[in-house]
Amino acid sequence: MTLRVKDRVSDYRCMVRLYLKTLSMRGLLFALRSRVTHSIQLLEVIRPDCRHPIRLRVLSSDVPTYEQVFFDGEYDFSVKAPPKVVVDAGANIGLASIYFTNRYPQARIFAIEPEQSNFELLKANVAPYPNIVPIQAALWHRNEEINLVDPGLGKWGFMTDTKESSEGLGATCQVVQAMTVDKIMADYGLPRIDILKIDIEGAEREVFSDTSAWIDKVDSVIIELHERMKVGCSRSFYCGSNGFDQEWQQGENVYLSRGGYLTRRSAQRA
Repeated sequence: MTLRVKDRVSDYRCMVRLYLKTLSMRGLLFALRSRVTHSIQLLEVIRPDCRHPIRLRVLSSDVPTYEQVFFDGEYDFSVKAPPKVVVDAGANIGLASIYFTNRYPQARIFAIEPEQSNFELLKANVAPYPNIVPIQAALWHRNEEINLVDPGLGKWGFMTDTKESSEGLGATCQVVQAMTVDKIMADYGLPRIDILKIDIEGAEREVFSDTSAWIDKVDSVIIELHERMKVGCSRSFYCGSNGFDQEWQQGENVYLSRGGYLTRRSAQRA
């Protein structure tokens, strides 16, 4: 068996395991049909812990994202008090926002996603939840128009960069509006952010380059760092996030918390 054939067999087995784990036999059959027809189709998923169905694009990065959020406990934590404001930056199709709103139904959740096809599905997924506000924008360190770039990593891997420096990252998909954290807070009248979740494919380097206007108004940060995609992300993040007294790693995310606002759930059980 050649290496290429071995890779294909391995990929197929991984796909079977993923779909059986997350979407059961129905999801696997749906995925196999989509694979035969070479098309990405929408599958509606009903979960007992969600008040409304979720739509996923089969044979896309939606399914591994769904696995991370609802099966792997990426956002499984305890809170000192129910959050009033959650900002979900890099919301993709809204899975983390849906997870948060079903755990904290009184919270206002601001789901920020720049890419057009992701944003359209995000809007459809969160439409039944009036407390989730979808915002088509990119989190950034300046309020300006920037490029959205596709480096070929799938629907969860779009990157943002300035119009002058995005050459070499990939093909430019669209021009998007970029917003700072403090502008979002001002536009929506947010005195504080209880939970700031960030998964923005390397743009954390820019976002945390100057946090003086807003970092003291954030009680906790959940962030995936993308040093492998953009050198300097980790240094920028840690230099710009002083003042938090708790830190831990959970899955792919770094957690920061002030005054014990967030607690690692496993630690609390212990």
